Amino acid sequence: MKYTLIALGVLLALGIAWYGLSPLFITIKVDDALPATAVLMAQTAPVIGTVGHPAEGSAVIIEADGRQYLRYENFKTLNGPDLYVYLAKTPNAKEYVDLGLLRATEGNVNYEIPDGVDPKEYPYALVWCKQFGVLFNSAKLY
Repeated sequence: MKYTLIALGVLLALGIAWYGLSPLFITIKVDDALPATAVLMAQTAPVIGTVGHPAEGSAVIIEADGRQYLRYENFKTLNGPDLYVYLAKTPNAKEYVDLGLLRATEGNVNYEIPDGVDPKEYPYALVWCKQFGVLFNSAKLY
């Protein structure tokens, strides 16, 4: 009976660990097309990872068909829980515009910028973990 309880405890601990850590190992690849009418609105900036969260690729603001987008190109980052994409005034995301959940950890990805938001007022593109308050990567667009 004692060993059964120990085995169940170990299995429970492994299950909780897998549930908590498995998103880190999942790759989500997206390849959004660059609209034919796209116009670059900002400099193309390298995506910079943080300690423990390597990243690569570039980010840029584009305009297409009257809409503005944050576009990540050749993007690659780690996955994690509760990751969101922001445009922010500073790298610490005190004032930001939420562009939604991270849609991909790899590829070319477009995030629509809401109407009335001037990206020049929010020069940083950030991937931020809401759950732990951790910056995964950033790019300075302006």
